Amino acid sequence: MSARGERSGERAGGEPAGRKNFLGTGNDAFTCLVCGCEVLPLANGSFRSHCPECLWSQHVDEVPGDRAAQCGGLMEPIGLEGSAGSGWRLVHACVQCGAVRRNRTAEDDPRQPDNWERLVEVSRAPRRRET
Repeated sequence: MSARGERSGERAGGEPAGRKNFLGTGNDAFTCLVCGCEVLPLANGSFRSHCPECLWSQHVDEVPGDRAAQCGGLMEPIGLEGSAGSGWRLVHACVQCGAVRRNRTAEDDPRQPDNWERLVEVSRAPRRRET
C-alpha cells in the first residue's frame, strides 16, 4: 500500500532520524495499493502507516521507518485495540508472510482522518488468529 519513496533514515552526520525506534521521516504522501486513495501526510507531523480510507498497509518495515522488510506484502487490518482515552491501534496482518503489526490510528487528523465507519467495521469483524 505505501507506494512511498525511499527514505535515507538518517540525519546529517549519519545519525538516525526521529524517534529512537523510528528510522525514517515517516510522514510522506503515498498512493494506496489497495483502493488507490492519494494519502496525505499527517497534519500533526506524526507518522502515517496505513490508508485512511480502507485502512490497509504494506509490510515494508522491520523497525518503523527502516524499510528493511524483504516481504513487501499487503497488510490487512484485522483488529482494533485500545480505547478513546489511551488511543486506538489498528492491528495489521501481512497476507504474504503472516507478520502482525500494531499502528496508531489517525481519526483526529484535520485533513484526512481515518475512516471512522471502517474502523468500526474492523473492530466488529471476527479476529483472525495471529501468528
